[in-house]
Amino acid sequence: MCGIAGRLGLGPDDQSDARAAALRGALRHRGPDDEGTYQTDQGRVLLVQTRLAILDLSAAGHQPMEWARPGVVGKDSGGVTADVADAGRLVIVFNGEIYNFRELRAELEAEGVVFRTQTDTEVILALYERDGARCFERLRGMFAFVIWDGGTKTAFVARDPLGIKPLYWCETDGVLAFASELRALVQSGLCGKEIDPAGLWSFLRFGSVAEPGTILRGVSMLPAGHAMEWKYGQTRVWPYWVPELSEQAPVAQPAAVAREALLDSVRSHLVSDAPVGVFLSGGIDSTVMALLAQQAGIGELQTFSIGFEESAFDESAAARTTAELLGATHREWRLNAGEGQALIRGFLKALDQPTIDGLNTYCISKLAHEGGCKVVLSGLGGDELLGGYKTFQRVPFLMKWHRRLSRVPGASGFVGSWLGRSRDPVRRRLGEYVQGPGSAVRAWEACRSLFTEAEASQLTAHLLGRPWQPPPLPVPPPATVPPPLAEDEVSLFEMTRYMRHQLLRDSDVMSMRWGLELRVPMVDRDLFEALGKIPSEQRLRPGKQLLVDAIPELPDHVLNQPKRGFTFPFTRWVEGEWQDMLEHSGQNSPVPLTSWYQKWALFVFQQWKIELGIDEARKKD
Repeated sequence: MCGIAGRLGLGPDDQSDARAAALRGALRHRGPDDEGTYQTDQGRVLLVQTRLAILDLSAAGHQPMEWARPGVVGKDSGGVTADVADAGRLVIVFNGEIYNFRELRAELEAEGVVFRTQTDTEVILALYERDGARCFERLRGMFAFVIWDGGTKTAFVARDPLGIKPLYWCETDGVLAFASELRALVQSGLCGKEIDPAGLWSFLRFGSVAEPGTILRGVSMLPAGHAMEWKYGQTRVWPYWVPELSEQAPVAQPAAVAREALLDSVRSHLVSDAPVGVFLSGGIDSTVMALLAQQAGIGELQTFSIGFEESAFDESAAARTTAELLGATHREWRLNAGEGQALIRGFLKALDQPTIDGLNTYCISKLAHEGGCKVVLSGLGGDELLGGYKTFQRVPFLMKWHRRLSRVPGASGFVGSWLGRSRDPVRRRLGEYVQGPGSAVRAWEACRSLFTEAEASQLTAHLLGRPWQPPPLPVPPPATVPPPLAEDEVSLFEMTRYMRHQLLRDSDVMSMRWGLELRVPMVDRDLFEALGKIPSEQRLRPGKQLLVDAIPELPDHVLNQPKRGFTFPFTRWVEGEWQDMLEHSGQNSPVPLTSWYQKWALFVFQQWKIELGIDEARKKD
């Protein structure tokens, strides 16, 4: 697990050394164990990496890692390689973990490949040498990597199928720049600081910025399951994997299928030369992680939990009881509003793009870091795949409600207008929905959004100080598979939008702020493909019953408690102890701010701008 960055250009860069230093400094928190730089041809090629050592903890795991083809003399870049002929050389910077690297290594060794390290990084290079741009199709894990092929003068870039690891990029006049974090591009001067109105609108609408866009103009996120090639100043981006669900025949013994797939995923995610812990919230998903990790041979089990004084949000007692049953070494932090507020400054400094989430992961990652842990498992992904959110019931209900209203002439317009005048933000979003087409995605957006489309547009124009309207929605391409049921559509929306754009991105940034590798066994391509064969009437039974049936050893104290999710008591804190802190946020807002999440969103955006110096950049312009 690391931070990676770089610049590839057609001509020399006399600022290359300074850029390299700035990139390393901006990403050092992601990789505090080691760092390196590869430069060649007067800065035309610059690759930077900061390393969190998880596999092969020796110096052999240093990156950027080079692979010399037969007949080319290799050179280990122990710090900086400058102005060397790199023809015939492959160089990689890699962020992530490949869980099946040992199987792939054995396959390559049987073909005569000789390895000099015990890393998964070197396996990627060997696969690329053999398979070229299709090498990523064999990788099981989370990854974002860039391979520079000195022979063809081509950069090959890939990101994991479900979007666990980020990669930002921008291109100007044929120069490609990339980094694991948006801040690194800004701090190194490789991109500007101009707010992208579409990115801001996305944040105001849903609480996070949807990929491939970002909050800054001219910067993109390489989408999940995509690869990219840069050659002679030209880029090409293409998808290599897209999650799909379609109607399936009932599966015999679905619980057994689910258990085998889950245990296989957890077992693969334990590959590490450093100790692995578990985030234990007290809910079903994290308890499953702890149970299966122990059965898969994790060794000494370490668990971490956050508790609250507000009983409606506190799962610490359940987590503590589970840890005792498993004989785990358990660390718990009981957090109150005052402590939470004291952590806000650090949280804001860690923010890469504005988001309304992430403080929870920031805090528990701090706890794990202070406990000496470098790798943790999280239960993130279970709700999306197994129907744990209320949207799985609400979306079909709203669609049915919309169809009934549509049968009565004028009813949709009347009800929508009436709801749209409400002070309640949920009712206003419902009012917008009933006047629309009534599709599953519109119903899901009504459930998940912070503001209506019109409100987000008004706020975007207000915050930018100029008129702005969102462009028309793109027409979706023709379906290549039978359309899924509404519940399956919700599962895909939750995975490819809420989880990908918010939960995974926040988990990466906030855990890496503390030099902590966060692994998500329930966000795994092999697991998705195995469980995706189970039809929704079996897979999405209420209460995540498939998971309960698959893991019968789940203790009663976990099963019998109400679902809370790993969230903080924001409503009480924002409207109580934190009220003074948010007092000036949203002043003169053109739309009413009647919910904690609306006030919090504007506070985060305004503070994020200050931390990144956005307003100062505007003044200079």
